[in-house]
Amino acid sequence: MQLYHHPFDLDSQKVRLALEEKGIDYTSFHANPVTGKNLDSTLFQMNPSGSLPVFQNGSHIIYKTIDIIQYIERIAVVSAGSEDISSNRKEVIEWMQKIQEWNPKYFTLSHIPDKHLVYVSKFIRRVVIARMSESPELAGAYHRKLREAYQTDEKLKDPDVLRRSKEHLVRLLDEAERQLSETPYLAGEEFTMADVMLIPILARLKLLDLENEYITGRPNIAEYWILVQQRPSYKKVIGKHFDGWRKHKTLFKTWCFVRIRSLLKRY
Repeated sequence: MQLYHHPFDLDSQKVRLALEEKGIDYTSFHANPVTGKNLDSTLFQMNPSGSLPVFQNGSHIIYKTIDIIQYIERIAVVSAGSEDISSNRKEVIEWMQKIQEWNPKYFTLSHIPDKHLVYVSKFIRRVVIARMSESPELAGAYHRKLREAYQTDEKLKDPDVLRRSKEHLVRLLDEAERQLSETPYLAGEEFTMADVMLIPILARLKLLDLENEYITGRPNIAEYWILVQQRPSYKKVIGKHFDGWRKHKTLFKTWCFVRIRSLLKRY
């Protein structure tokens, strides 16, 4: 089994948490979306949307986050000889879908300094054009990706888009706060794949230095956040990349790559 992902990608974190929680071995391949590695033709043929993660088991390829997680649970169940799949429970499925409905893209990008955002956006568009020239058989898919990049730039200028994204997040967190006042985890007394879906969102808020605004003021989520950070899966998938020097190393390495490639005009 192979997983194409990046440590900072939110959906990749969800899938990796599921893999770690279920104790499933896999081969890891990093594909940094900021440097355009997710647009390389080999990976783009697997998933023409260019999104991460991409999960491959033999000839079977999945790139929708919830589908991957449910597939992982089925593998774990077969391996263990059990019949219990927690993500089949109604409460778990509802939470997974509810969480996945919030798109973090515009919220995240709106908290990145404009000068960095514009620079990376131009770089990505040039990467798409370069890959289009290298793989004309995928020109249609690359063209759609290029159009999507321009649309993203336009939407980031629309205050209504950003407001709706923030309001959606607030509603989701408020609902989670109410649920966590009744149970220790999102779908009941035990940790489930619903929690796997929520944890990366809280980690993203911490990464953006928004913990006080969105987490601390919600006491049940704040207590839950402390609890889930103690799990080995969190420490391996998120904690080691976000704490201390590793976070700065990853960001610095990415920025240097984009800067040098732009100067050399090698995309």
